[in-house]
Amino acid sequence: MGIYQLFDRLLNGVLLDWLDSRFIQYNWVALDSEGNGYYHTSIRWWRVKEYLFRGFVFLVLFLAFAGRLFVLMYAAKREKKVIADAGHMIGDYMKHDREAAEVFPAEFAEISVQMAEIKANMQRHEQAMKEEASRKNDLITYLAHDLKTPLTSVVGYLSLLEEAPDMPSEQRAKYVHITLEKALRLEKLINEFFEITRYNLQQIVLEKETVDVGFMLLQMTDEFFPVLHEHGNTVKLELPENAGEVKVYADAEKLARVFNNILKNAVAYSYPDTEIVVRFEEREGRVRIYFQNSGRTIPKQKLDSIFEKFFRLDDARTTNSGGAGLGLAIAKEIVTLHGGTITAESDNEITTFLVELPV
Repeated sequence: MGIYQLFDRLLNGVLLDWLDSRFIQYNWVALDSEGNGYYHTSIRWWRVKEYLFRGFVFLVLFLAFAGRLFVLMYAAKREKKVIADAGHMIGDYMKHDREAAEVFPAEFAEISVQMAEIKANMQRHEQAMKEEASRKNDLITYLAHDLKTPLTSVVGYLSLLEEAPDMPSEQRAKYVHITLEKALRLEKLINEFFEITRYNLQQIVLEKETVDVGFMLLQMTDEFFPVLHEHGNTVKLELPENAGEVKVYADAEKLARVFNNILKNAVAYSYPDTEIVVRFEEREGRVRIYFQNSGRTIPKQKLDSIFEKFFRLDDARTTNSGGAGLGLAIAKEIVTLHGGTITAESDNEITTFLVELPV
């Protein structure tokens, strides 16, 4: 009852008073000189028009706001549904071996193309990782197997030396020499194990400084003399006239490792008693260092994989050439971190490695 009276007062009292004060105009009409008369009422139409205009403007603004709000809510709901549908389709496409056109409708054509590219890249990366893991596992298996042979020889010859203390000195020297060779071979195999472990754990960080490339190559080829002499190789170093003026901003230690790995590879796979040519030049703001050796031509399919981790040119591990298959992979990673490139070409028994670095 109280609520009814409240609304009745508002509707019949306050509201009527408000309408009366704004839209009704009272004019006194005198009938005689004694003060008799009456009030003539009229509507203030100009005020009515003003409020109608205000009301119309308010209604238009309200409808515009409500319409905008509705559109935004609908768009948000639609967007949420599209995202959810796209998520389901992407999940379905990535989990199953289906064509993109079978999963994504025409309106998702752009997403379809992008997802096809992403999936193809992921599959290639996954395949590369599997091949790398397979090469690594094979390498470890070969290493574990190869460790037995020199170890057995070392134990056998040392046992002979211990059991025959009166062995002739000439024969003893022969056995000691063979034991040393086998021990060195064993050391090399163990170092390959450590090289694999270090590569998996390390993160290459560059400490750059100004490096004289010509001087570094000169110093390195001199240090390689014992290795070259053992294999019967020689090095021909070709430096430009302005070699001392050509500098690069690089990590000297890491760059030396790059050149060291490439030279070791050149010696390991070159013919005995042949010349290895090392030269560099500056062209168009880039320093180009060439390493050229004479050896068996590397097949195209192997040349494409030569910078992959754990890849070896040897099909079997019967020779001492090569290592864990990490040297060139590490070299490529270091060169790439320097903003350079490393490539290889092999034709007519001439193999050339090219390292390009920004000046």
